[in-house]
Amino acid sequence: MVFVLTVGVVDAQAIAKDNANKDTKQFRYDIECAGNGTNGTYLVKVWSYSRKVNVAENQARKNAVHGVIFKGFGSSNDCVGQRPLAKNPGVEIENQTYFDSFFADGGEFQKYASIVNGTMETVKVGKEYKVGVVVAVQKDELRRALEAAGIIKALNAGF
Repeated sequence: MVFVLTVGVVDAQAIAKDNANKDTKQFRYDIECAGNGTNGTYLVKVWSYSRKVNVAENQARKNAVHGVIFKGFGSSNDCVGQRPLAKNPGVEIENQTYFDSFFADGGEFQKYASIVNGTMETVKVGKEYKVGVVVAVQKDELRRALEAAGIIKALNAGF
């Protein structure tokens, strides 16, 4: 009797990416004001959590945009805190299909955020890393896109 054993090659990068997407799907991060950006831009520091440093760093832009839309951020010595763009706390669930696409790998969120070079900090917390990165979020452009998609109301829409 002859047995043939087939061994599948597992792409480690694909697994890491899947794990990163699972981490991001939970949107487990902290966001804080990181200074004053140019007009129409927020500078925020996002602390992302993951078992791998590079995964957390890669998710920083996604987490920053998510935070600006849904969480807002508090004040610090250097800047004034901001409320979330979405006033309705249920808007993420109500528009889940839109946001699944928006926050997908290569999704539209990328247009609105860029990492500020030289700002990464890493802290080991138990079995994972807490990675802080300063991100510039184009909040005016993001607001216009969300208004055009009917996700949030325009500032001049009234009550």
